[in-house]
Amino acid sequence: MRPIGYYVHHHGIGHWQRARAIAAKLHHPCTLIGTFDAAQQSQAGIPLLPLPDDKLDAPPARPGAHPATAALHYAPPGADVLRQRAALLSGWIRDHRPALMVVDVSVEIVLLARLCGTPVVSFRLAGRRDDPPHLAAFEASEALIAPFPAELDERDLPAWIRERTVHAGLLAPASPNQAPGKPRRIAVVLGRGGSALDPAALLAAAAATPGYHWQVAGLARPAGPIPANIEMLGWVDDPAPLLRQASLVIGGCGDGLLAEVAALGRRFICIPEPRPFAEQAVKADRLAALGCAITLPTWPDAPAWPSLLQEAEALDPARIAALHDASAITRTAGFIDGCAEAVTVRYG
Repeated sequence: MRPIGYYVHHHGIGHWQRARAIAAKLHHPCTLIGTFDAAQQSQAGIPLLPLPDDKLDAPPARPGAHPATAALHYAPPGADVLRQRAALLSGWIRDHRPALMVVDVSVEIVLLARLCGTPVVSFRLAGRRDDPPHLAAFEASEALIAPFPAELDERDLPAWIRERTVHAGLLAPASPNQAPGKPRRIAVVLGRGGSALDPAALLAAAAATPGYHWQVAGLARPAGPIPANIEMLGWVDDPAPLLRQASLVIGGCGDGLLAEVAALGRRFICIPEPRPFAEQAVKADRLAALGCAITLPTWPDAPAWPSLLQEAEALDPARIAALHDASAITRTAGFIDGCAEAVTVRYG
């Protein structure tokens, strides 16, 4: 059975988490491909093809020396690391002849795989992705996987993209504990992809709500006095225990956190982080429209928090829980296996 290559984008942690979960369910042999840190390489449990990080310390050429390329998001001329990455990936494709490449996410990797004669299934993230590079990648893909339910998709999505999309649902395993969490326990979870939250505003919110206990993951402890009702935990590799203890979760609208909140059925205050193509903002708007969460454009000032927490406690957690499908990871792996078999028959 020919293998599947699975490209994993290294911004944030959500791409890595869902790639490992899906790869573990695949029947085809699978190699994860991307830029991995030492911890990821030690915990992977399946073959990896490590690629050098494509982040550049400085521009490779004088500004304005080369015109923009409409079909690509990130291919700066003169970047030797891009040559290294392309050589490693194309060499792996040559040696292993994969039945399929799964790409989560990169326009350039989709096009490189297709130039190497390899069919591609692409992940399609939320947001307004109607720019030429995204459209080129969508057209080059056999199918698109959206890692969220159809209810959270854009309402005005072009018909041809919707028809090519399989909505995988929120890709989180079923929670072993569906208990409602401790009353007035708040978990604030900030992702590795970056946060615009000012620690001082967070401390002020806790000080304004002394009847609640706050636990914060993903933000360093600030200097100065800390209110007695808040714990600053720093980076937490696995926030699941915090989410299980909490009755209310506050965070951005990344796929990973949203999937875990829905799996647990937790009340949710969603403050989307700035992301390209309004990825989190689009999902957050849909959550609010469905009555699944309270959505705010920015972190509120301290006086707003007492009434805001009361409003959040009035949410019906069954609404966000209804977005979770415990079979989503298995179904997605089955779909990918099926695509690999189909393209092998079609293209050889």
